[in-house]
Amino acid sequence: MTIALASPALPDLRRLWTDAPALTLLALILTLGLIPLYAAMALDLRDFHGNSPWLKPVKFHYALAIYAITLAFFARFMPAATRQSRLWRWFTGAVVFAIVAECLWLWGAASLNTAAHFNTDHPIFAAVYSLMGAFAVLLTSASLAMGLSIWRNRATGLPEGLRLSIALGLILTFVLTVITAGYLSAQPGHFVGTPVTGAALPILGWSREVGDLRVAHFLATHALHGLPIWGLIATRMGDARGAVTLVWGGAAAYAALVTATFIQALNGLPLI
Repeated sequence: MTIALASPALPDLRRLWTDAPALTLLALILTLGLIPLYAAMALDLRDFHGNSPWLKPVKFHYALAIYAITLAFFARFMPAATRQSRLWRWFTGAVVFAIVAECLWLWGAASLNTAAHFNTDHPIFAAVYSLMGAFAVLLTSASLAMGLSIWRNRATGLPEGLRLSIALGLILTFVLTVITAGYLSAQPGHFVGTPVTGAALPILGWSREVGDLRVAHFLATHALHGLPIWGLIATRMGDARGAVTLVWGGAAAYAALVTATFIQALNGLPLI
């Protein structure tokens, strides 16, 4: 498919179903799953660290649905032979299984009114947490596999700068997430420093008092959105060679931003 950047025409969203049916169906199920989750938040008045125990599953449903539908959209830029191969279908099935398992554990922890993450109070919880970490690496590896496939595919029909930005965004999502989330998962919590009284940024919930490792983790997981958007802008700013240079510069700046916020949190300093 060729995206004509000078045209206002939108990409064909019907290809979500033909190019990545499992990921598209998963995104739909995760979205519909928000209905019972919001109902649980309204009916279950228990408190967990000042919030509803169902808040974390809600956040993850949003995040994983966006991740799944983004991969489903970018799948059209992979070679058709790769996309339709049995190996890719099995791999995609494993990724979907990992995401479903993550959500089931989040639902289970919420129903028990206990922590889904950093929970080592019981050997079973500790074992499940380790297993979920392995599943998290598996589901994130889909972005690496897709990024490398698009990197090698010169027949996407996209301008070179845009194709490069999509590939780099997907690859950096895996690399930066494994580093930031891997470190985060090995800690007793996502805060670095004291005191923690609960002061946080609106909506995002990041601490305004101490270092919060979730900032770098959040930015890392959204490289697959940030860099393609920059790629679109870069292709409109100059010729093909100039756009490629801008995309490489944007990728370096994005990686530096994630690194800076990660170091800032490690030093116990809040983002703002």
